[in-house]
Amino acid sequence: MTALLEVDDLSVAYGAIEAVRSVSFVVEEGQIVCLIGANGAGKTTTLRTISGLLRPRAGDIRFDGKSIAKEPAHVILSRGVAHSPEGRRVFARMSVEENLLLGAYTRKDEAGVRTDMNRVYELFPVLGERKQQKAGLFSGGEQQMLAIGRAMMSKPRLLMLDEPSMGLSPIMTQLIFDTIKELQQQGTTILLVEQNALAALALSDRGYVVDLGQTTLEGPGHDLLADERVRAAYLGQ
Repeated sequence: MTALLEVDDLSVAYGAIEAVRSVSFVVEEGQIVCLIGANGAGKTTTLRTISGLLRPRAGDIRFDGKSIAKEPAHVILSRGVAHSPEGRRVFARMSVEENLLLGAYTRKDEAGVRTDMNRVYELFPVLGERKQQKAGLFSGGEQQMLAIGRAMMSKPRLLMLDEPSMGLSPIMTQLIFDTIKELQQQGTTILLVEQNALAALALSDRGYVVDLGQTTLEGPGHDLLADERVRAAYLGQ
């Protein structure tokens, strides 16, 4: 495998407050990689920096071998990095179809956009059945489906998902995780931030523990599941 994303000694601050001070990890093409850690550890800040919404104070971010640390968000998106943010952030007064089309706004291939929209509807049939309904009428789980589908509409090589199971029922959480695995099988590389450490590590090829703005542990997902330090801190065991 080859490295698709490399984050090297990343440091990010909000004014004088250092949110991330030494985060490093690698995502190889075709993998699911997860970042786990407590609230406030710096995971969401890391994703926001990768997608160009924040600027790093130090360190580097390389996508497909080229630095994107100083690129604006729209350029990073056009290179193949999509970000489904924490809290879903769908446009409540717009229809499902309008939300999906916004995800494809950088694309010019109309036929390809329509093909990918149909692919989203195949992954999430409820979206296809209710594509003209306003997104604000949907449940939290259905809005999460829409947020993932919208990110997929840019045809990304790397899909970043921030807390996709937040606030969802166990049944809906399982559906979302099954879909993430299916997306990987279809060729999408995935970087996952998830509070449900047990499910995230079980799903992931590789995991990284982020603590107080630093990566402190790393390894294959199944190895971290068995690590006593991880089990004590994040799995309640």
